Amino acid sequence: MAEAAPNPANSAGLSSERIEALNAKYAPLDFEQRLEELYKDFPEDKVLVTSSFAATSAHFLHIISRIRPSQRVAFIDTGFHFPETLAYRDFLVAEFGLEVFDLKAEDWKHQFTVDEKTWSRDPDFCCSVNKVEPLESAKPAYHIWVSSLMRWQTDHRATLPVFEERRGIVKFNPMIDVTREQRDDYIREHALQLHPLVEKGYSSIGCSHCTVPGDGRAGRWQGKPKTECGLHL
Repeated sequence: MAEAAPNPANSAGLSSERIEALNAKYAPLDFEQRLEELYKDFPEDKVLVTSSFAATSAHFLHIISRIRPSQRVAFIDTGFHFPETLAYRDFLVAEFGLEVFDLKAEDWKHQFTVDEKTWSRDPDFCCSVNKVEPLESAKPAYHIWVSSLMRWQTDHRATLPVFEERRGIVKFNPMIDVTREQRDDYIREHALQLHPLVEKGYSSIGCSHCTVPGDGRAGRWQGKPKTECGLHL
């Protein structure tokens, strides 16, 4: 049978058949095995790893740093992060020896969201300017985007496979079937430090204007139907 034609809709040019084959190959593996296999199938410089350096990001980043210590990590700097988030990022960078680079909106676009307080009247637009657009601009340089999503976090995430095509890039969700208990066990076993706001009741941490204490993602965009910033939709 002839090999399926490359798909120009994603930056890796992978066909839907190839993505299905990757899912079949990776589905039986655990989180760490999936990451190890990824670097056999794709070159490191074409792998985009993102982290929000939020509540339990130490879990994901600790494993990344052990399996591929040279992997660069992208931090989407919205300009609205809690000071504690920036301090936590710096702590994990030093603790795990990470190389982190920022993705951020153009200055004039971000300033517009500051001046207009877009987070209060149009949070989708605010997220689009400060999160989605900076990531979209980076995607063409990469073939695979590695996320730390888990199915139990939201209804949308509950539907995701290990590999998916998502807005111009092949997205890799190696943690998608990790349970909350497995995550918490790993954090305890390795004595990983959580985001400092966790002890104050924040279990999901985004921008300071749109995050309050709450269980799960209940503290995000409180009072609004919004549950995702848009990066993963």
